[in-house]
Amino acid sequence: MTSPLDPPDGNWWDRAVNRRETIWLGIAGAWSLGIFAWMSGFTRFGDQNPIGETYDVEPEAYAATVDTYEENAETTSTAAIEESRAPTEEERQDVLVPPSKSVYVFPRRFSWGGLPVVLEAGTEYDIHLSSADVQHGFSVRPEESLSQQINLQVFPGTEWVVPMSFDEPGTYQVICNEFCGQGHASMHGTFYVVDPAEYETVTGE
Repeated sequence: MTSPLDPPDGNWWDRAVNRRETIWLGIAGAWSLGIFAWMSGFTRFGDQNPIGETYDVEPEAYAATVDTYEENAETTSTAAIEESRAPTEEERQDVLVPPSKSVYVFPRRFSWGGLPVVLEAGTEYDIHLSSADVQHGFSVRPEESLSQQINLQVFPGTEWVVPMSFDEPGTYQVICNEFCGQGHASMHGTFYVVDPAEYETVTGE
């Protein structure tokens, strides 16, 4: 059986590589090393890396902590936040005002415990995350720019404390981006972030 291809002449495997090909191989090699070094450095020094501490916690114990947090939190209203005014006593019901710089978020199928909450722009909070049942996604994005977002994974049995601050006032949507059941699409929460000059007014403090 013969091949339709003509066999190469001489020592074809030992011929010099074309100069242009050598240049491009060098560029590709240098680029690959540069990208590898950048990725390695970014994992150590990048500002966008999720940070914080994690702890083992039973879902029931974390649920009790969140219940205490919600009981101690004051409340305000969406209307007061949107209109930059003090809430009336009748309105104080739907938005939590955290009693400290620790904010507890407790996803469960299919709702967000601890949300909605109002925060002060430029202030760093410790966001505590743990799941009641299954793995959930914690995706936070500004309402006016949905392409900007942070995505974290929340697991039962683990409490993740993430330092987080919001530089710009506005409404930040929280969604679960990890399928968790038939009601997954209804899992929405909200961070209301207000200007420091208006925070005491809208929270009624």
